[in-house]
Amino acid sequence: MHGRPRKAPKPEDLAASAAKAEKLRILQSQFLLNHHQKIFTKEALELSSKLLEINPECYTAWNYRKLAVQHSLLESNLDPDSVNSILDQELRVVENALRQNFKSYGAWYHRKWVLNKGHSSTENELRLLDKLQNVDPRNFHAWNYRRFVAALLNRSDEDELNHTQDFIDKNFSNYSAWHNRSVLVSNLMKKKVQAFSRKDEVLIREYELVREAVFTDEDDQSGWFYHRWLLDQTVKAESPLLASSWPAHGSEITLSGDRYLDLGSSSPFNTYQFDSGSLPLILYFNQAVEGVNTSTVTVSSGFNVTKDVIWKPILSNNSKTTQVWVGQLKFPEVELDSLGGYTMEVTLGHSQGIISSSGFHYSHPSHFSFTVHVQPAKTEPVEGLGSEKISWRDENFHIYEPDSLESNSVLPLDHLSIKNEREPTDSSWQAKIIDEEISNFRELLDCKIGKLTLARLLTARDALMSSEKPVHSEEVLRLYSELMKLDPPHSRFYKDEHSLVLLEKVIYGRESLLSYCFRYRNLTSSSSSNPICLRLNGLSLSRLGSFEKLLWVQMLDLSHNELQSIEGLEAMQLLSHLNLSKNKFGSFTSLEPLRHLKSMKVLDLSYNEIGSHSIDTTRYLCSSPLCHSVGSEWDGNETVTDGVSLVSYWEAFFILRGLKLTQIDIAGNAIADEKFTAFLAKVMPALKWLDGVQLN
Repeated sequence: MHGRPRKAPKPEDLAASAAKAEKLRILQSQFLLNHHQKIFTKEALELSSKLLEINPECYTAWNYRKLAVQHSLLESNLDPDSVNSILDQELRVVENALRQNFKSYGAWYHRKWVLNKGHSSTENELRLLDKLQNVDPRNFHAWNYRRFVAALLNRSDEDELNHTQDFIDKNFSNYSAWHNRSVLVSNLMKKKVQAFSRKDEVLIREYELVREAVFTDEDDQSGWFYHRWLLDQTVKAESPLLASSWPAHGSEITLSGDRYLDLGSSSPFNTYQFDSGSLPLILYFNQAVEGVNTSTVTVSSGFNVTKDVIWKPILSNNSKTTQVWVGQLKFPEVELDSLGGYTMEVTLGHSQGIISSSGFHYSHPSHFSFTVHVQPAKTEPVEGLGSEKISWRDENFHIYEPDSLESNSVLPLDHLSIKNEREPTDSSWQAKIIDEEISNFRELLDCKIGKLTLARLLTARDALMSSEKPVHSEEVLRLYSELMKLDPPHSRFYKDEHSLVLLEKVIYGRESLLSYCFRYRNLTSSSSSNPICLRLNGLSLSRLGSFEKLLWVQMLDLSHNELQSIEGLEAMQLLSHLNLSKNKFGSFTSLEPLRHLKSMKVLDLSYNEIGSHSIDTTRYLCSSPLCHSVGSEWDGNETVTDGVSLVSYWEAFFILRGLKLTQIDIAGNAIADEKFTAFLAKVMPALKWLDGVQLN
């Protein structure tokens, strides 16, 4: 069991284990011979039964018995009693195995498989479960099986909830019972059963129940986990909503075909250089969805650019759903009126089709519009941002100060959120619940989990005030700082949460965000023609978030932080310049989102830890390791330059080969030797600058 120290085995115990192992080897050899030769005699089945009684975790033996049952059931002239006899024997084998190990996955799965045949009686199953749960009330296998049996017996969720409550009353520390309660309460609220039709009343009752558990034993985590689930139910919107977009609602976008454009009175926030003749339209949802297409999203304008808009999901894993969808608005190569504007109208949610990963439909129709001004490319392009070296030195950046002509056009900072028609606006009951919980949990600040819960409650309270400035961010940051000191083994988790709150605070409002916005300027370029750089460097960030408010960013400085992953950065589809130097990236696997940023031109990865670790630990830190998302098209024998095989740099190859980088810095990493720099020059033919040196 958890928390019990290991003890050195006694000599007699070692001898008994050796004898058991020898017996197991003999049985297993005989069993495998029967399995390979497809022998399903009575003696062979008895042998597999003995093997499973000793070792219930032998999955091959369970699969063999399934084959044996199928073989027996296919025999002709089997009467119903014979079928039931065969299946009942399997249930007895499972029961014997569970006596040996009642946490055996294989045994429980086999029992489900037998019952799904539909011939066995289920009446005995609840009696068996009562016996097992009396031995170990927290056995999650038994609870999971109980939900399966309850469904077969059509037992009501109310009866099961009462049964679950009995276990919680006996022991508040029964995490499996709390989890089962969350499943049942969710089902009852979805069905709007009597006494569960009003979500606010249900949650108030559940908060009162779990509060009793938490205050009885503040060090037990079972109740705390249930409280966290309740908080999620309180603040989370069931149906998906459009959280933000680019272009933002009401903005005026200037499309430039040149590398440099004299903006005049236009805001650099709203200027986008397009080389492909198309404008990206980015939709960012509050949860992962599928079904975004021309049937569910309507784009209309006075100019014919909306025909055949192709929507693509920006996927960071193998899921079919994602929060970020991008459509390309094509602009034909004709002489457009650069003085006139073309109003674009985007509507979604008026027809079914957009569905969240949890099965809820997009039910709040949304609408936003923006105006596009097109500046055609000049006959002789001006030498500029694509050919000169970008230097991230502080002296090249100057604080952005909007003049009076553009002060009202910095729309991405203030108009990122989307107004959803018929969106529920009454959150008073949510605020009331959270305020009461905040008041209660201020009494439990002596324990670390009490501090953590209070931080989550305060963050949730600020999230409910979406149109107001967060008022609890300083207190939340202080709580996470205290937790890092109180609980060093989990300091990385607290640091990540601290970073998310800090980032939200930094970019929340116009005044705060503008203090981190800089113009890039050097000796050869006009400061007014370069994009605004958002400089979030030196903030000790270990995790990134709030991407829905950063869709407009084209130039981003994240240097001098503590990042090990850039998960979520794929949402920032406009990014063309990115500085990730002097962080803690251990491999190219942690940089997988870069594959989706097709506008990227300049990338600084210098002075990280790429190549320093023999084991790529980021596979376990990131949600989308490369080994799951790419690799099927790779020819392991392919070489890209003399003496350099893709086997050595396959991660870098898959990250970088789809990008049209003109500048990359990799110095200061263990991987950055002469062979690797030669590899980079070969893989990226558009590259002009490598570690500050101009390439021929």
